[in-house]
Amino acid sequence: MTLHPINGTRLKTRIDRAGDGAPWVVFSNSLVTDLSVWDDVVARLSGWNLLRHDQRGHGGSDVPDGAVDFELLSEDLLAVMDHVGVSRAVCVGLSMGVPTTLAAYAKAPERFAGLVFMDGMAKSAPAAVETWGARIDEGRRLGMHGYAKVTAERWLTTPDRAEALAAMIAATPFEGFKACATALQGYDYAAVLPSIAVPALLVAGLSDGKIPETMRGIADSIGARFEGVEGAGHVPCFEQPDATAALLSAFLAEVEAAA
Repeated sequence: MTLHPINGTRLKTRIDRAGDGAPWVVFSNSLVTDLSVWDDVVARLSGWNLLRHDQRGHGGSDVPDGAVDFELLSEDLLAVMDHVGVSRAVCVGLSMGVPTTLAAYAKAPERFAGLVFMDGMAKSAPAAVETWGARIDEGRRLGMHGYAKVTAERWLTTPDRAEALAAMIAATPFEGFKACATALQGYDYAAVLPSIAVPALLVAGLSDGKIPETMRGIADSIGARFEGVEGAGHVPCFEQPDATAALLSAFLAEVEAAA
């Protein structure tokens, strides 16, 4: 794992190589997680080179000076690919990584061999300004350690891994959380969905509120497959890595066969 000057900031990246000539998967993280949220899934994937990074204000990457938006976060994603020399990849976006991936696809569809959208939406919910404003206030009032505890409980179905997830969330600087949470208050990439011309898979933890219903609707609208993960809330890659990795492995095999 290394910190590199990328797109006007410094971003922490990690590469897990299967070998020269292997195809690439690039991951885009959720709010208040770092690249380790994928560790248990990455350990179960084979045959692909895997590229991860911490988005601005998260993990080991630099904290932005102010608010960011998904245009900037998607430029970061493409710049990370450029930095590593990845011309084309399957992109797996988790939560906030879904609009990041959609924005990147809109800019450079030729860079993507397939798309996986996990527990995220193409546009912000009608009450997003109020919801995320309240979460930002919660983080300011409780501190990130306090916010981490309530968020881990909100995201997971059992307390088994709550301590580990809370530690990851608590390590996120408040200003990094605030910058990206502000981006979540108002975005709309729904118009990108009909333009998707590569294989796509939509995945959601079945205990993640209304998200599975929303993602199933997106899948139906673009002719993609939806897969629900039992025993998972908002971060199935973290809570149910076996099931999530199995879904990803099957999809990646389909993408490779289609290529």
